[in-house]
Amino acid sequence: MKDEAKTESVRRVDTASESTMSSENDVKTPPIDSIRSKVSLTRDAARAISITALETIREGAKFMGVVGNRGNLESPFGHIDASIWKEGELPARMIEASYDYCEELTRIEAANFYHSFKYLPSEVRRSICAYYAFCRRADDIADGDYTDLFPGGSEDSFESVDYRSEIERIMGEPVLERGAYDQKMSQLFYYRKKLSTAYTTVTSTDPIFIALKDTVEKFRIPRSLLDDMISGMEDDLHRNRFQTFEDLYEYCYKVASTVGLVCIEIYGYDSPEAKDEAEAWGVYMQLINILRDVLEDSKRGRIYLPLDDLIRYGITEKDVLAGESLGDHPGWEPFCKNYTRRAKNYGRSAKSLLGRLDKQMRYSPAAMMAFYDSILRKIAKNEGDVFTERVQLSKPEKIGLAAWVYFRYRFLPV
Repeated sequence: MKDEAKTESVRRVDTASESTMSSENDVKTPPIDSIRSKVSLTRDAARAISITALETIREGAKFMGVVGNRGNLESPFGHIDASIWKEGELPARMIEASYDYCEELTRIEAANFYHSFKYLPSEVRRSICAYYAFCRRADDIADGDYTDLFPGGSEDSFESVDYRSEIERIMGEPVLERGAYDQKMSQLFYYRKKLSTAYTTVTSTDPIFIALKDTVEKFRIPRSLLDDMISGMEDDLHRNRFQTFEDLYEYCYKVASTVGLVCIEIYGYDSPEAKDEAEAWGVYMQLINILRDVLEDSKRGRIYLPLDDLIRYGITEKDVLAGESLGDHPGWEPFCKNYTRRAKNYGRSAKSLLGRLDKQMRYSPAAMMAFYDSILRKIAKNEGDVFTERVQLSKPEKIGLAAWVYFRYRFLPV
């Protein structure tokens, strides 16, 4: 990585899939990663579907529908009251229906992202949508009011309670009310169980994980990247302050850099340096999100800005939690200038990634980077005012920018 991005990079040497080794020369897996890596869904531990996949196919086209009569998104396998399929290998039609579900979810939930995906080759686009659906649902559980379904799963089950207790023992008290915490942690626990089916011989009945399993097998995506993303969501339930930038970087890695790292495995790349640049890409976008949403987060009692950096400019936690008045603090504008400089360093490193991708793949990440570049410029132009109104791009701005990016990165040399 380049410039400040290189010196501040907090590289992860442990992964959730590594086992603790006794050798003094080996890096030991942190206890919390060891607990998380053991979460798995096996045939013996779950109820399998009682009819075969071929019999399911014969139920007809209505069963395979994705969009309901009123235009609502519907799981093609939503009526199946079982966690896994009895069959070891699913027919292609069921896998395609699962991809259709993920693509429709992406189109409905993230129109801007879907626009940047739609110019990708079909196989790549559908896999990116499967991965987006996986990330979206995890975020909806952790940060929204979405309730995921896991047949036979309960927040009162012994394994769910035991998992929550072990995580809490290491992470400390949650920052949510107890009831909400227990529910969200339980859902993320079972969500991690579903993820395990993408790397084992059993298959989930959830269309997101059917498509995701096909994607990880095609592109050999490491499980640690997807596990880390769920871990970032869990961390968010235990932490609402970050003392140093290094603390914040680790969080950004989990919830954003892992996304970039998975995307390049699907896009394909021609140099190992692409991994550092994809990591920087995620940090860049997350830093901008954090600055743009500082008011919204403060209303929820959350401060994602590094406290050490705020203190240097005379800004206290109380100042941040005060809301709109933070914009009048004499230290806010200079803090924002320093913060945006740091973000731009990661942005410059991220843009080096584009030249390592095939021309057909460049538009999607280039469009996302360009949108975030524009948001950062608006924040700078407004002298750090993210309080008067939400900083975003208008529809004409998005269309014009998308057209320029498409021409620039599909037809001109990078």
